[in-house]
Amino acid sequence: MASSAQRAVVAGASGFIGQRLVHDLSSQGYSVSTIGRSVGDARWGDTAAIRSLIDGADLLINLAGKSVNCRYTETNRDEIVRSRIDTTRELREAVAAAPTPPRVWLNASTSTIYRYAFDRPMTETDGALGSGFSVDVARAWEAEFFAGDLPGTRRVALRLAIVLGDGPATGLLLRLARLGVGGPQFDGWWLPHRRYRGIGAPAAGPNTAPGHVSRGRQKFSWIHIDDVLGSIRFLIEHDEIAGAVNLAAPEVSDNRSLMATLRRAVGSKGALPAFRWMLEPAMWLLRTEPELVLKSRWVLPERLLQAGYRFTWPSLTSAVRDVARR
Repeated sequence: MASSAQRAVVAGASGFIGQRLVHDLSSQGYSVSTIGRSVGDARWGDTAAIRSLIDGADLLINLAGKSVNCRYTETNRDEIVRSRIDTTRELREAVAAAPTPPRVWLNASTSTIYRYAFDRPMTETDGALGSGFSVDVARAWEAEFFAGDLPGTRRVALRLAIVLGDGPATGLLLRLARLGVGGPQFDGWWLPHRRYRGIGAPAAGPNTAPGHVSRGRQKFSWIHIDDVLGSIRFLIEHDEIAGAVNLAAPEVSDNRSLMATLRRAVGSKGALPAFRWMLEPAMWLLRTEPELVLKSRWVLPERLLQAGYRFTWPSLTSAVRDVARR
């Protein structure tokens, strides 16, 4: 528990993780201030207000960034990058200028930084980084976060897997199951497009979207919202942990098992598989990207497990049942 004198600053607190985090920190005794675009104790671009909040704070957590649950149009691609890099840079400059900087700074990142993986799990020790738009965003985000020398502040990048809770990713998956189209999603050939091409300098990966013969066996790494909060509490308390940390449950599923679990949770009967040629127009109508369900994400929380963190929701079945009830 935090002492009554401890202060926390949360940037990007308006999303479903941020709202839960603010409540959780407050329940621990922190006095919580927030930074946001239109609401909060300070607004992005107000350098003086942001620096005033950060100076003397005990804890800084940044979750700011445009949701990737959208179509990767040119405008959205640029905003996904800008909303992460610019806000992280603004915070880093405020920390560097603070006479009394935060003891620890946790910054959101993504496990999508790793490559498409069928052959082996990706850990912080030996995970191979991938290529393409989502990976380039994550690389640039972490590079900005770890830039410069901040000797008084421990920095941890939270490589988040897909978070199960009352957020957009879970909502999309449960909606598919309830509508009777919750079968496995099969990757395959599709018309070439450039939405997933790399971004920045240098941009990594091919200029067209890759296709894989997955047969619904693409890996699905996930974490329950309760364990996101639990991991954050754990990382705050463990001063020996710095650098990148995978926030993912130890039990990895695949797409077939995930969709079957979702159907059982909502009482839906069996559903036929959805092939890439079916997913592309459906995701266009939903204004999101097939990559969210087609990429094989095989991520393990090596550092959390080695440090002794115990997951509240290690099993996908129980985790999905919990979020479906909520």
